[in-house]
Amino acid sequence: MSVVEKYILGSAHLERCPFPIPYGWFFVDFGENLEKGEHKMVNMLDQEWIVFRTESGDVGVTDPFCPHLGAHIGHGGKVVGESIRCPFHHWEYNSEGWCTKIPYANKMPPVCEREPVLRALPAVEKYGLIMCWYHPRNLEPMWELPDMPEFEPGNDTHVTPRRYHSEINTAIQELAENGVDNAHLRFLHGAPEIPELDVDVDGHELKIGMDGGDMRVHQYGPGLATFVMFKEGITAKMLSFSVPITKEQSHMNMMFTHEKYPEGTKEAMVASAIVDHMIGESEGEESAGFDAVDMPIWNNKKYRQKPILCDGDGPILRFRKYFKQFYDGAEN
Repeated sequence: MSVVEKYILGSAHLERCPFPIPYGWFFVDFGENLEKGEHKMVNMLDQEWIVFRTESGDVGVTDPFCPHLGAHIGHGGKVVGESIRCPFHHWEYNSEGWCTKIPYANKMPPVCEREPVLRALPAVEKYGLIMCWYHPRNLEPMWELPDMPEFEPGNDTHVTPRRYHSEINTAIQELAENGVDNAHLRFLHGAPEIPELDVDVDGHELKIGMDGGDMRVHQYGPGLATFVMFKEGITAKMLSFSVPITKEQSHMNMMFTHEKYPEGTKEAMVASAIVDHMIGESEGEESAGFDAVDMPIWNNKKYRQKPILCDGDGPILRFRKYFKQFYDGAEN
């Protein structure tokens, strides 16, 4: 069978999302949605988790099934002080997964004194978001989240971020690959021309410059990226924090902000127009946003591991090599 025949006849054997869940920092919830003493269940990273906030304000993200006899802590469990308590026998666990109390034990099981026994994901709060570190082998965080004060709650120099959320039936890698697929901006979104891209990779970070500096992308692993757009001397910024729900479903999340300008000024109107353009809601523009055109592609495409590319395509293979590092055990 020739190479061409494989491409023509082989689509039935293609997988939509032939990837494991990548490791990195991922969005869990907005911090404002979790009060002290509250817990909730979330589905992400191909399983269910318990998210809770202790009385001091610390956030825990743990496996929901008690290491004792397997009860689901989320159904009837309770936050007690700095721990969450299993409803079955009232064993308690802190945000790092250590068993802190067994109310009827004269002596803690040795393993409970030696190490955490409930799987817990390291969690931090930044940008008003609860972010957790995930690694399939429970390895510690390999990098820290960057500081971005313009997205922090209560920031007095930037407008309150606008939020966007969408559920998409594809893997998170497929969403991120859009950033280097410059040709689709012309033919899918209706941009007037295909932009030129400059790409730089440094460990877990990937930087993309577009259109001679009119737009910059900075990716910090698979679950966090910033998009900065410039127009008429005005800057607007988008924070992207997508998360894999399953291997074939992702939640795409974004926040948009810009500096505060007096209402009605040219600067304020330009900044607002940049944000509208990034979302795809600009009036009078022929280009279409991702809701209208990207979504049908993402929801229905299959992944070509060895695509046929031409000299006008963007640095897709270089991006795939960058992203592959976040799959534990993948060969480079």
